[in-house]
Amino acid sequence: MTNLEAFFLAFTNWEMILYIAIGVFVGIYVGAIPGLSVTMAVSLLISFTFSWDIYPALAVMIGIFCGGVYGGSRSAILLNIPGAPSAVATGFDGYPLAQKGEAGIAMGLTVTESVLGGFIGIILLLAASPLIAKIALKFSARDFLLLGLMGLFLVGSLSRGSLIKALVTAFLGVAVGLIGMDTITAQPRMTFGILNLLGGIHFVVVMIGLFGLSEALVQLKTKVNPVKQDVKKIIPNLIIVLKNLPLAIRSSLIGTFIGALPGTGGDIAALIAYDNAKRTVKNPTPYPFGEGAYQGVIAPEAANNACIGGACIPMMTLGIPGDSVTAILIGAMIIHGIRPGPLLMQEQPEFFYIILGCLVLANVFLLIFGLTGIRLFCRIVEIPKAIIIPIIIMLSIIGTYSINNSVVDIYWMFFFGILGYFFKMYDYPVSTLVLGVILAPIIDTNFRRAIDICHGNLLEFIAGFFTNPISLVLLLFIIFMTLPDNIKSGAVRLIKKPFTKGK
Repeated sequence: MTNLEAFFLAFTNWEMILYIAIGVFVGIYVGAIPGLSVTMAVSLLISFTFSWDIYPALAVMIGIFCGGVYGGSRSAILLNIPGAPSAVATGFDGYPLAQKGEAGIAMGLTVTESVLGGFIGIILLLAASPLIAKIALKFSARDFLLLGLMGLFLVGSLSRGSLIKALVTAFLGVAVGLIGMDTITAQPRMTFGILNLLGGIHFVVVMIGLFGLSEALVQLKTKVNPVKQDVKKIIPNLIIVLKNLPLAIRSSLIGTFIGALPGTGGDIAALIAYDNAKRTVKNPTPYPFGEGAYQGVIAPEAANNACIGGACIPMMTLGIPGDSVTAILIGAMIIHGIRPGPLLMQEQPEFFYIILGCLVLANVFLLIFGLTGIRLFCRIVEIPKAIIIPIIIMLSIIGTYSINNSVVDIYWMFFFGILGYFFKMYDYPVSTLVLGVILAPIIDTNFRRAIDICHGNLLEFIAGFFTNPISLVLLLFIIFMTLPDNIKSGAVRLIKKPFTKGK
């Protein structure tokens, strides 16, 4: 089988077409339910597809992967409950748009930008796999530490009012993220002798409580009638798409690169892309960031779907998973007698092109299924509070329990739901708390690893930031992020000056 024949296999084999379509459809609706992650859905499929041929097994898993990453945005926009961690940033502006009756436009934008980001990720997967894989492989523990710190500096962008309040919730999130057994020594940390805390508190439990239950409690307090949604125009205006095309491409590049880094994922990519949008878009439309800016929906959705192509880069070229879903895909491939890595690219390159073709077709079905189900979904916002709030609470409980099949997680979800309610009442941002919970293990683990590599020598650890090129670039970028806006604008003009002098 030639590489071209392998690529078009997904388009010519009716069985693969059917499985990809089913996978995307199921993925969208699984992703839209808080607590039911794409990772969970793909892992459950391995047992069902054990006796299948490798091609349909890969087809349905890739379909669920693509559909599930997008699906989380639907509940984030309509209910302010992200269906997946990668959709947290989408809710910052998507939910305010739904409150203004523009959920149809917001969801139409998420579909088109997700597909655009997905295709850019696929193009980079095809064109730049060896190069990006080599760069990703050179990332050390010190570089992952800097990447985590860079994410933590997003607190400034996510704070919509007082920076002090945002810092308080962010550091509370870091403290929650460090609860459990030490990642290096396995010693209990901040467990206070409670056995149920040895495994830590899952960040999805925190997310469902802060965004799901707290939103239900806020809605109980406020007397606001359901907003009638404008669903006459779902497909976004071509002018809006073209005007924001540079932002979508930039966000997709961010998502692909972040996705190619082992251990990262769409949640970090979406937050960094959202921060980039806030810093680079001077006149967001039609509302400011945090109040319903289209750019606040475009950037994270393009980034988290481009992350799929990025996560496949180390999986295919090095045999290293880019995220939790690609780790399961590697397991599925090994079960079926295929071992991803450099030898696969040399000896059986057709598998690379088959996966590439599946990704392309999955994005085509994502566009079809994404746009056809919006009108039905938008009716959710118009359901009276007496009906929708109990449903939200029940979904929050079911989604929380399904993570670890633990009743204790439900208690924690209620705790963070009540905490999130008071935070919202007193204008403390809850998104920064989730950010802290997600980034704390990354920062902690890689800091400890970097120190161990330097044998506890602090001077050698610090010197590494200036002697390693990747570390130095990341450090300079973090410093640039902390500068005031007027200094940053002056620095950008100074850099551009030599290139524009002759114009």
